[in-house]
Amino acid sequence: MKPVVVFSTLTIALAVAAPFAHAQSAAAADPIATLVGQLDLEKYKATIKSLTRFGDRRQGTERNRQALDWIEAQLKSYGCSNTERLQYQYTQPAPDAPAAKRAPGIPSGGAGGPAGQGGSTLFGNRAAIGVNTDPLRQPDATLRALNAEQTPVGTSQRENVYCTKVGTRHPEEMYIVSAHMDGIGFGEAANDDGSGTALVMELARIFSAPGVQTERTIRFALWNNEETGLNGATAYAMQRKDMQGIESPKGSGKYPEPKWLGLIQHDMMLWDHGMPIAKLDAAGKPVLDAKGQPVYVSPPEQRREADVNIEYQSVSQQAEGSAKLAWAFRAANDKYASNYPAAVGFHMTNTDSTPFMDLVPSISLRENERGQQIGAGWNPNWHQPTDVYAAYSDKDFLLGLNAAQTTLAGVAQLAGASIKR
Repeated sequence: MKPVVVFSTLTIALAVAAPFAHAQSAAAADPIATLVGQLDLEKYKATIKSLTRFGDRRQGTERNRQALDWIEAQLKSYGCSNTERLQYQYTQPAPDAPAAKRAPGIPSGGAGGPAGQGGSTLFGNRAAIGVNTDPLRQPDATLRALNAEQTPVGTSQRENVYCTKVGTRHPEEMYIVSAHMDGIGFGEAANDDGSGTALVMELARIFSAPGVQTERTIRFALWNNEETGLNGATAYAMQRKDMQGIESPKGSGKYPEPKWLGLIQHDMMLWDHGMPIAKLDAAGKPVLDAKGQPVYVSPPEQRREADVNIEYQSVSQQAEGSAKLAWAFRAANDKYASNYPAAVGFHMTNTDSTPFMDLVPSISLRENERGQQIGAGWNPNWHQPTDVYAAYSDKDFLLGLNAAQTTLAGVAQLAGASIKR
């Protein structure tokens, strides 16, 4: 009987060893596929859900500060221990103050239709857009109470939080992977920008796992004050642009601000239901507004041809490098994304990559093109009380996960990721 026992033990050992050896071989053959495989829909959803506990995370409020603390704690728990904060001053104007004059923006489009932001042109059906400023429009009393605190008027300190994966071969060079963590509208900011924040946090978790190495540094940044005019990202760019590539202390091999190689920004990632369609009444007839024009609303289901939109700005000083970066991410999507394709556009606008776009190749990933599509009302929850976790289905969350697959694969290739076992 003993030979039988020995044979069975050996058989079990070989059966256990074979898959492990295969996993090692697969990781060695394509570590990027292995890393992308670590992304999980339920983990992504859980991170978004956790962010909604802080309501809309409006800048300057206690709920915003609590969200920053939670994000930093999570980043540290992932092993992304090089966690820092950048402080800056922001002045909140009084509600009745005249609007501040803005610098001239990017030229609008409009040759073939109404002009959109970022140089885009609006085509097709358009739905209403705007920012909800009335807390009473939030029907959930608990959420209404959570969002009750308003930003105090005057000048006070704000913070961005970020953590850094230091490169093993070129610690002096860096890609920045970012999103904004604040929101508005008296909802939960689940999509804008819980979806982008959760994406960046999930990538920080995977790149910080034991055994994962990158030749170049990656910084995972969560900006504040995006909704007030990109103030957090602008503060970072202005404070640290002249620190790039400087070793400090000299001879230490440490670079507080490695040279920027690329900026990859993420905003709302979940909703691509397509162009608005005519709203119908109970009799199946189009509903008309006060002017007798059809009322357009978003289709209820995520469309099968939904895509991840990768945008750069064609009139920026880094347009050529930004275009190359955008197409590299499109190629990464083709190879590694599981459900939805990517599309490249050149009208990047109204996003935290804007302060960087003349300094370093910069792209923005979203659910739709910001100027042409979101600007035409393709997302009915944008800045509204309806931007809550329950408003989105697994089909919506899956689009965000595909954006995460795209960015993870793109950054892993550019930064030289490997898995050491």
